Amino acid sequence: MNKKKIINDPVYGFISIPSGFIFDLIQHPYFQRLRYIKQVSMTHLVYPGALHTRFQHALGAMHLMALAIETLRGKDVAISDEEEEAVLAAILLHDIGHGPFSHSLEHTLVEGVSHEWLSTLMMDELNEAVGGRLDLAIMIFNNRHQKKFLYQLVSGQLDIDRMDYLSRDSFFTGVAEGVISFDRIIKMLHVVDNELVIEQKGIYSVEKFLIARRLMYWQVYLHKTVLSAEQMLLKILQRAKALYENGVSLFASPSLEHFLRNKITRQNFTEDVSHLAHFSRLDDTDIWSAVKTWAYHDDHILRMLCSRLIARSLYHTELHGAVPEEQLIADLKSQAVDYFGIDTAEADYYVWVQSIENSAYEPNNSTIKILMKDGSIQDIAEASDLSNLETLSKKVQKFAVSFPKELVGIPSSIG
Repeated sequence: MNKKKIINDPVYGFISIPSGFIFDLIQHPYFQRLRYIKQVSMTHLVYPGALHTRFQHALGAMHLMALAIETLRGKDVAISDEEEEAVLAAILLHDIGHGPFSHSLEHTLVEGVSHEWLSTLMMDELNEAVGGRLDLAIMIFNNRHQKKFLYQLVSGQLDIDRMDYLSRDSFFTGVAEGVISFDRIIKMLHVVDNELVIEQKGIYSVEKFLIARRLMYWQVYLHKTVLSAEQMLLKILQRAKALYENGVSLFASPSLEHFLRNKITRQNFTEDVSHLAHFSRLDDTDIWSAVKTWAYHDDHILRMLCSRLIARSLYHTELHGAVPEEQLIADLKSQAVDYFGIDTAEADYYVWVQSIENSAYEPNNSTIKILMKDGSIQDIAEASDLSNLETLSKKVQKFAVSFPKELVGIPSSIG
């Protein structure tokens, strides 16, 4: 069987699958599942074109990684064939631990477990199935490989993951502010003292990358209507879990029911492999089919939330620069109790506050290093003449207050 396939990607054109081993990883059910998980969750309710998937993103990231390896080798950076295959596998599989609707439901179905940790767990399972051939990829993914720059290509301030999702998300949303010069950045990559650097000629492309990332967060990922939809979905699952705890059975796929009925933590995953098996069967279709069915359930809160989400009758959401006053939230909940005839204990499903953060550059985590023409290395903050780079590295926190649109305009509400 010919496994060297070519895929037509709308962002980059033709993408080549470089080897039979990579082809087999793509064919595995763990990876094929990503076809049914949206890359940007509920963003399509604001930007209708944003229906692309984690599957597309992972393939795109693999393509950009291949370009990066080609660039570095052209600059005499030593990368063996085994290391190339490993770093391609690492970036290809970096998102297989995502659950339904990507980040939206993280820590909801499974408490205290990140998608990165689940990705490692699933990569370990895959590694057993392929006789240890993913050993090197897992070392790179977990930053245990001696060549640190390979890990930085997978996960860092200027990694391949971010290059693809900014390019792809701006393409499918139509938000031009997110367009970056990924090809220019990749051509400017180099390695000095085992660390990834950017040649000085690429500094303006890096600045544009940081600005684009900040704008995409406010315009797309943290758009107030997207926040409203994602939080409504989260509240739906919270209500479903509460009903299960009270002995109420709901329509759900077997794997979704497994997580709704049981409180499953990180320790549970390490003790019982069946939890990972159930998780690997979950995708957006499990959640959405349940939501469509629950829209007709007898429980009035579950029915209300599901029917509103399906009809895109989303909660009104406003962003605040400071923590909203407790009296404001109390007034809104009191109005919800009176208007909808609900119990006080149920008001949390009608009014809530969500904290959100945005920072395009996090120098405390790792830095973007610039290779100057004289051979010296400078941090981007030092090398750049961009006046607002300090602002880009500042973490901005806002608070989203959400409540049904019926409460807008009622005296003492914030509408």
